[in-house]
Amino acid sequence: MKKIVLAIAAALTVNLAYAQGNTDGSSKKNVFATESKKFTLSSVTDWMKDNGVFQNLDVSVTAGTTGIGIDVASRVHENVQMRMGYEYMPRFKKSIYFPVEVGGKPAVAYDANGNRVETTFDRLSKMLHELTGFTVEDEVEMVGKPTVNNFKFLVDVFPFKNKHWHVTGGFYWGPSQFAYAENSTTAMTSLLAVSMYNQIYEKCVKDEPIIQIEGDEDDPNNPGMNIFLNEAYRQKILNYGRMGFHVGDKKEDGEPYVMEADAESGMVKVRAKSNSFKPYLGFGYGGKLMKSRDDWQVSFDAGMMFWGGTPSLITHDGTNLTKDVENITGKVGDWVDFLGGIKVYPVLQVRFTKTIF
Repeated sequence: MKKIVLAIAAALTVNLAYAQGNTDGSSKKNVFATESKKFTLSSVTDWMKDNGVFQNLDVSVTAGTTGIGIDVASRVHENVQMRMGYEYMPRFKKSIYFPVEVGGKPAVAYDANGNRVETTFDRLSKMLHELTGFTVEDEVEMVGKPTVNNFKFLVDVFPFKNKHWHVTGGFYWGPSQFAYAENSTTAMTSLLAVSMYNQIYEKCVKDEPIIQIEGDEDDPNNPGMNIFLNEAYRQKILNYGRMGFHVGDKKEDGEPYVMEADAESGMVKVRAKSNSFKPYLGFGYGGKLMKSRDDWQVSFDAGMMFWGGTPSLITHDGTNLTKDVENITGKVGDWVDFLGGIKVYPVLQVRFTKTIF
């Protein structure tokens, strides 16, 4: 490096002296400048060759807990290589179920002998079927799927002479949402019926007409119409209470958190989110894939992706299930507890590498 600096300084000195002695604008000054530039680029190239910087290219395919991907790598030192790549999680599906609840009471109940007994939900379900023609199921299916995809930049350091073991540091970067769940298409009829019932319930609470038809002030034959439920039906609905999906209790005040379908879309949605920037630290071991071939290698990596502590599970109404709700039961509670307990994301990966040059 010292020789490169001295050579550049000498070239600049000669060029400056010639420029001071020639004011006729001859093209010889440009020749010196061009030769100086060529000399500098050549020296840098020679230095990179001598030190093995970016003089090889490895291409790999990967598979593991972060998905499937591809990366490219090159050495920047005898014992250090840089890797860049992209990983994508295949879109598989997993179903979970939210139980329906009416007025704080579960939709399904059993007696001491294990026999199914009639509940408020059963009676209300019959009434809704008569009113709307839709059958309300006692649970709503949610279909979840991963949406993981990340760019990665990693640096591998080989501390031992045999270069089998390596330690790795770097980062993953991608969308903050890594999973998504929404109700299935078969659950839409139940959600529609639930939304219609809650609309009727609100009108009963406010003692408003169930149906309101505006009339025409200029037309005495079209006075409009307000249709109310009779008092017996109104009281029955008030006694039933609202219908929704009891998820758990609010941490803030201990009140039940009953999730309802979105008023505009009529759907139930949950998004799982973490930090977009995720530092990574790990280690690995690699070697030849075939004894007779040096250009094929296989390696195994294990590490931790620091995705920002407890991930967020945010419903369509803005509630964070991992931070705002407790005492979540059933399969939903199992999933929330599982994701809430993962403060860092475990990375296990196998990598197959082909040396290009």
